[in-house]
Amino acid sequence: MLNNIQEMASMFQPISLSEMDSVQLQSRIDSKFYFRIEKLGEILKQLLPYYRLLEVNGTSVQRYTSCYFDTDNFMLYKQHHNSIGNRFKIRFRNYIDSRLCYLEIKFKNNKGRTVKHRLKTSEMKLDKTAENFITDKTSFNPDLFHNKLTVNYSRLTFVNIKDCERVTLDLFLSYEIDNSKVDFSTLVIAEVKQDLANLDSPFIKIMLGQNINEGGISKYCLGIASLYTKVKLNLFKENINHIKKLIS
Repeated sequence: MLNNIQEMASMFQPISLSEMDSVQLQSRIDSKFYFRIEKLGEILKQLLPYYRLLEVNGTSVQRYTSCYFDTDNFMLYKQHHNSIGNRFKIRFRNYIDSRLCYLEIKFKNNKGRTVKHRLKTSEMKLDKTAENFITDKTSFNPDLFHNKLTVNYSRLTFVNIKDCERVTLDLFLSYEIDNSKVDFSTLVIAEVKQDLANLDSPFIKIMLGQNINEGGISKYCLGIASLYTKVKLNLFKENINHIKKLIS
């Protein structure tokens, strides 16, 4: 499967990390979709006229590892579950092929706009500098936060040729914490990142043409709901059940 994806990816005009500076979209509007990986080939063919594809060190399929932090009572997860406005995610992300590591804090305001702050680090560890960054960007006590989830996946990152839009397709997704692990390798999670809401997006039109509707559950919340048996998931049940049926 990976070889086929790499072959299809090679058809796209590449874009480098430095060229992507103009579309970093650290403040943006996000939309999420998910579908089975068998649909990926046809979707990539339809994307070809509209997007360039990020290439780093000669590869277009980028590997990522993210470690998400939360409190022992899952305060951040609960904020997402309850659709609280002005909520956060805190994570370390290792961009394996780029050889970069960042502490990333994502803030979603009550108008649906996401703002991301990043601190370059040498390792995924809450040292004093990282703790000060958390305090500065969130006002939370960093001592309350612990690694609750590790996520491994590969990503295709597309940049709209004409408009300020990026599309990410996350593949071969797996979650783990301690001795527990769950695999979603047949699922593709897509996220559209736009500067303005309702931007005329070729990707969204392709999704609708494939009868794939927008679905709202983050990778973090899916992982927590899948690995922790006692967390609240009432408002995620519809999406989780749909995903389970989709990949069964």
